[in-house]
Amino acid sequence: MSRMSYREAVRAALREALQSDPRVFLMGEDVGAYGGAFAASHGLLAEFGPERVRDTPLSEDTFVGAGIGAALGGMRPIVEVMTVNFSLLALDQVVNNAAALRHMSGGQLSVPLVIRMATGGGRQLAAQHSHSLEGWYAHVPGIKVVTPATVTDARWMLAAALREPDPVLLFEHSLLYPMEDECDESAGPAEIGRALVRRPGRDVTLVAWGGSLHKALAAAERLAAANVAAEVVDLRTLRPLDTATIVESVRRTRRAVVVDEGWRTGSFAAEVSAQIVENAFYDLDGPVARVCSAEVPIPYAKQLEDAALPQAESIERAALALVRPGG
Repeated sequence: MSRMSYREAVRAALREALQSDPRVFLMGEDVGAYGGAFAASHGLLAEFGPERVRDTPLSEDTFVGAGIGAALGGMRPIVEVMTVNFSLLALDQVVNNAAALRHMSGGQLSVPLVIRMATGGGRQLAAQHSHSLEGWYAHVPGIKVVTPATVTDARWMLAAALREPDPVLLFEHSLLYPMEDECDESAGPAEIGRALVRRPGRDVTLVAWGGSLHKALAAAERLAAANVAAEVVDLRTLRPLDTATIVESVRRTRRAVVVDEGWRTGSFAAEVSAQIVENAFYDLDGPVARVCSAEVPIPYAKQLEDAALPQAESIERAALALVRPGG
């Protein structure tokens, strides 16, 4: 075990990928000379050169398309999209090409492409750079969607993604980059499609992923002070979704709160809620609760942004309303 930041874990994963496989290269806006918008690739250009660490023009549609072409040609590209909102400029490439080519070719083609992007709010980047759109991409067959929330997962989920024969979208919450924690350097590639119980409990299940995981864990601490034992499930992967782990937890606690930084309407939290109701309805002692972002573009002002996003306090209130209805 060694202590490092989430950012350093991502950088270590990138370095190992570039060292271990000559087919791997990194490309995106400012990944080279600047070292990445969030400094995740700092120093890699000097270490591996401009053939392996490629700065691209400001055209997501173009360089994601180039990544698809490189993957079809036998390379293992890692494409960095600076923030998730910019990925919408490449939506056609992701949904209509990368996700569909295996199906459309009758299995003759595969697209071993990894797309990394920063996601989420909380950094006062306002309405244009604070989106949480993981649920949009989780809707699409043909791709996998992973959301590393811990330093160890940031270190090892990229290695797992590079082993996949089809596209993997890797969402890194922007608030997590400076977070420091112990990293299991010997863990090896993470298992895509497997959720983990991060904290056991008996009274209510808190389901979270990405940046919301740590708010759920903080809420569990607050609930413990009120003699409520909350179990916290980290989804880690949105597609494929580990429904079994969610259902097993809910059957133990009989209550569920789903935390999603996306907007409530059409949220991925709604999918998780539906899975719970479809698979564990008769085990529930109350309705499934959702804690999501307010139905507004994310505000710039710090106090308004905090009010719009899920927080430990709002998660705690939702859990207490289930455990102790009526106060």
